[in-house]
Amino acid sequence: MNQSNPDSARSGEETALRTVFIVEDAPEIYARLVTLVEHAGGAQVVGQADTPADAVSRILLSRPDCVVLDYHLRGGTGLDVLRQIRAAGCTATVIVLTNDPDPLYRRLCIAAGARWFLDKTTEFARVRDIVAGRDSA
Repeated sequence: MNQSNPDSARSGEETALRTVFIVEDAPEIYARLVTLVEHAGGAQVVGQADTPADAVSRILLSRPDCVVLDYHLRGGTGLDVLRQIRAAGCTATVIVLTNDPDPLYRRLCIAAGARWFLDKTTEFARVRDIVAGRDSA
């Protein structure tokens, strides 16, 4: 089940995540993610950060529907960001996207409130379908 804006959700339908915040410290990956979001049908990137501290403050200010979160960041991890935004009451759908899909990282991220934990190498394109509301697995 995707989290969505309750005012726009209709029973039995997948709902697109309209606003997306991207936390990624590699410029080329960030650019690819922006392209995926733009092709998700009505979604838009509303913010970006490349460090945990910037990510937390900017996510809490922008209140996106979805956060695409790299696991390894300069100065910390996506898990640090995830724990802090959840502690602050952020209910955005979180997609952790990493080149290091270690089962321990997966368990920790899901336990901390991530909806998805994806491998950048094999599942990168799923971000578009998730944001568009076409992937609820």
